[in-house]
Amino acid sequence: MALTGKNKMLPLRRPMQTDPEPSMKNTAALSLALMLATGLFTTFSHAAGDPEAGAKIFPRLCGGCHQVGESARPGFGPQLNGIIGRPAGTSENYVYSDAMKNSGVTWDRETLIAYLKDPKGVVPGTRMIFWGLSDEEKLENLLAYLQMFQPD
Repeated sequence: MALTGKNKMLPLRRPMQTDPEPSMKNTAALSLALMLATGLFTTFSHAAGDPEAGAKIFPRLCGGCHQVGESARPGFGPQLNGIIGRPAGTSENYVYSDAMKNSGVTWDRETLIAYLKDPKGVVPGTRMIFWGLSDEEKLENLLAYLQMFQPD
């Protein structure tokens, strides 16, 4: 106890610890290792949607111009096998607009979602005629479906 004016007794404070206890350091390190091991810091993670629901949506929204699967080939639009991670405008046997070829876009989760919401907003001058899709659940389902056609 310390004395202060008029001889009042006040409790002494213990100095603050600047270093966390060793167990806290270990917990933080293990948490970081777990996050890295599970891929939380990757640029693309698997879509959270339902691929079966995406399979039902794809023919209706995308199938008029695009194909996926073993026998996929370009039509009015390029085939979409391996779309995730592919630079825009590079699928074989399809003639892209200059806007798409020169867009500098590489298709990942974020760019695909943005493009499917507003194609001309992401690639001004694209020839893709699509009004956009704003339903987050349908977007997730489509991405989960397209993920099935990625190379192993």
